[in-house]
Amino acid sequence: MTVTEQLGRRVKEASRQLAALSSGKKNEALAAVADAIWARREEILAANAADIAAGREAGLREGLIDRLTLTEERVLGICEAVRKLIALEDPAGVIESGSVRPNGLRIEKVRVPIGAVGIIFESRPNVAADGAALCLKSGNAVLLRGGKEAIRSNTALVSVMRAAIAGCGLPEDSVLLVEDTSRQSANEMMKLHGVLDLLIPRGGAGLIRAVVENATVPVIETGVGNCHIYLEQTADPEMAERITVNAKTSRVSVCNAAESLLVDEGCAADLLPWVAKALMDRGVALRGCPKACALVPGMALADEEDYGTEYLDYVMSVKVVSGLDEAIAHIARYSTGHSEAIVTRDYAAAERFLNEVDSAAVYVNASTRFTDGGEFGLGAEIGISTQKLHARGPMGLAALTTCKYKVYGSGQIR
Repeated sequence: MTVTEQLGRRVKEASRQLAALSSGKKNEALAAVADAIWARREEILAANAADIAAGREAGLREGLIDRLTLTEERVLGICEAVRKLIALEDPAGVIESGSVRPNGLRIEKVRVPIGAVGIIFESRPNVAADGAALCLKSGNAVLLRGGKEAIRSNTALVSVMRAAIAGCGLPEDSVLLVEDTSRQSANEMMKLHGVLDLLIPRGGAGLIRAVVENATVPVIETGVGNCHIYLEQTADPEMAERITVNAKTSRVSVCNAAESLLVDEGCAADLLPWVAKALMDRGVALRGCPKACALVPGMALADEEDYGTEYLDYVMSVKVVSGLDEAIAHIARYSTGHSEAIVTRDYAAAERFLNEVDSAAVYVNASTRFTDGGEFGLGAEIGISTQKLHARGPMGLAALTTCKYKVYGSGQIR
């Protein structure tokens, strides 16, 4: 038995104990976790600083350094996200429906924890805290496996959380970390069918594809965000600039950042140079079609790969389209099914965009940056699902539960 499987079996055992806990006991543990992370923030930040130094020495690009970085403000955000979960309804134990059959059987459909959850993620240490907190609130135990870039940060966070959980009388193995960051440990974790009940990958396209293609554990596909902004010909110019700049530059390293800008040819001559300047003034390198390049000096010519790339950096593809039909077709071809937005004053165009664009979140006159569990009122999120089965979009507590049928009889036979 490998070390990874041993850890998985410990998590599985802890999940059976967690499933029986009351909401009050789980909330007590969450409060202790938030307090402990804040109380030991200097220790966590020191570990993170060591990860950042190692990352810079290894030549990590700035977008990945940003994903890796914890600051006191971000640690406070982690603690606040954990505390917000306390106020949310515990989905475990909720009776979704009930009926009494003609033979007298009483049947209840009840939400229950999934059980032992595995999360494989890359360079964002906040995923360790968010994932553990969401699993704990919903009655699941979790096995975390982060990337080598954040191993010191993840080890510090998990150590703090395990101590806090144990101090509340919960099984310490409710949260465990795979400290081996080799590819072998990830492959072993993907094969823990019958030990882990669910596997969630959090990271770039390569990681997610590897998990989806190789895992024998059921997987929820999350996160790759080739998100689009479409400036329809009736778009308000100031709104178009504000939304595009925010969607691209407020934080370039996250999956809900816009990666591609589509501009209607009916407004491109006036609007594109203005929006492009605002983006370039903020350091964004633009790669566009020939029509876009003719309108914006300094824009590089895009190739086919650019339109399908999730940059997670200060780079954006640009295309001038003939209208709504071409915009929808372009998104259908290149989108990863995450988040898309239209900026328009045309009600009919807005409704068509909402109805015909097949992504988890579709916006009218708002930034794609809102695709987030906290912004959607779900509390901290376990990930953003871009698939259609079990869960889609930001995944909060309910997505970490499944259903059980409880059947009460009085001696009936069939």
